[in-house]
Amino acid sequence: MDTKIILVALAALVIGAGGGYAVASNKETPEAGEHMMGGGQMMRNESDEMNVSMNRNMGGAMDGMMRGLEGKTGDEFDQAFLAEMVMHHEGAVEMAKAALENGKHEEIKTMANAIISAQTTEIKQMQDWQKSWYGN
Repeated sequence: MDTKIILVALAALVIGAGGGYAVASNKETPEAGEHMMGGGQMMRNESDEMNVSMNRNMGGAMDGMMRGLEGKTGDEFDQAFLAEMVMHHEGAVEMAKAALENGKHEEIKTMANAIISAQTTEIKQMQDWQKSWYGN
């Protein structure tokens, strides 16, 4: 798998975790490269540049996906949505496979297996719809 795709997938996880913190704590999401310490204190870590790059890549990828849907309705929207979501899910499956190979904690591996199972099923469903509805 392309390293850039892995970084984008990792960025999604980082961004998702920050967003989850923001919702759960009713506080602002940490900026790229910032991490929460006790008492809500922010700190910068050694990998600021990588974090910023990953956030930009993820933002760019998501922006691209959303731009691909703009102005579309009906079947045109559905086709574009399915294409983007299949690609998105395939990235998540690849990232989960990497977690199985390289992860330390069993909780991560359990989640990775659940992601692989659920998203593989969803990929198949979306591909079946694409074939049934649009012949592709």
